[in-house]
Amino acid sequence: MSEQSRGAAVPPRLSGTVRIVGSGLLGASIGHALRVKGVDVVLADASPAQLRLAIDYGAGRAEKDDDRPVLTVVAVPPDVTADVIQAELDRYPDAVVTDVASVKLEPLNALRRRGVDLTRYIGSHPLAGRERGGAISARADLFVGRPWVVCRDEETRPADLALVEALALDVGAMPLEMTPEEHDRSVALTSHVPQVVASLLAGRFASADEGSLRLAGQGVRDTTRIAASAPELWVQILGANAQPVVDILDALADDLRDVAAALRDPAAPGARRTVADAIRQGNEGVERLPGKHGQNRRYEQLVVMVDDTPGQLGRLFGELGELGVNVEDLRLEHSPGAQFGLAEISVAPAALHGAITGLQERGWRIAGTTND
Repeated sequence: MSEQSRGAAVPPRLSGTVRIVGSGLLGASIGHALRVKGVDVVLADASPAQLRLAIDYGAGRAEKDDDRPVLTVVAVPPDVTADVIQAELDRYPDAVVTDVASVKLEPLNALRRRGVDLTRYIGSHPLAGRERGGAISARADLFVGRPWVVCRDEETRPADLALVEALALDVGAMPLEMTPEEHDRSVALTSHVPQVVASLLAGRFASADEGSLRLAGQGVRDTTRIAASAPELWVQILGANAQPVVDILDALADDLRDVAAALRDPAAPGARRTVADAIRQGNEGVERLPGKHGQNRRYEQLVVMVDDTPGQLGRLFGELGELGVNVEDLRLEHSPGAQFGLAEISVAPAALHGAITGLQERGWRIAGTTND
């Protein structure tokens, strides 16, 4: 069964035409996900080339003069989000308008200052993305299982709210209500500051010697993965959410100064405790992050050495299935010049011993055991 037919098997909650303004990664991905459901999707974009590319990839169709959308999704850069929302409210007086900008308070305040009637506007934000942008990187499954924040207010009509929640559900996301202030403080901590930290850390690599970089393992790759993001977009995002980001960066700078001071004289009284407390607090923070399916359940890890030949990873998964072991999470690492990779597999604690024993009996090498 094709992806199109699988998605269409479940009827969409949305009915009518959905107009998407902005055919980059988020806009085009929403278009793909809705079209899988059979929803009529209209695309618009200030860039004719970007628009044609998104249409060619199947994210939607070109607009027509007689289009009457029931919902408009504004998926444009933050610095023009308020302008486009206002234009769409004026152009289609019967449509509900939402946006997917990663900052919610600044465009809302800009529209309020202009005196725009916001009765039909509901801000929203899907917590999903990729390091690569544009219509060419769009995916129909980008939002599956991801939170989609919806910012209603006292003027929001139930039927309008239902449309935006239906959009989130139709693309596979999980609607979550927050105020714009709550949203911006939350993403400052979980998205915007991590981007700054990852970029600053990765920036240290620019002048590093090649010998040092050859030692880079999966830990540093995980820590700096998002540093590949587009500077132009992040200048806008960080500028639009500056104060919450600054508050967290200031607190983080204090923490860094404390650890640096302790390491200047590791033998000084209290220095080791300062470092240990910093690491322990990190442990506690990681424990609070939601895991699979949003649960706080924790898993055990085993690291399997996988030969770099075709079919080996598939064989590993197949044999874990035969052993009755569910793979909760997977991370792959390749060492430079090595002819094998390391598959770090997360399993339920009760399944760990059986997974190790069963894989060893089948000839797999488990790192950290006697046959590695």
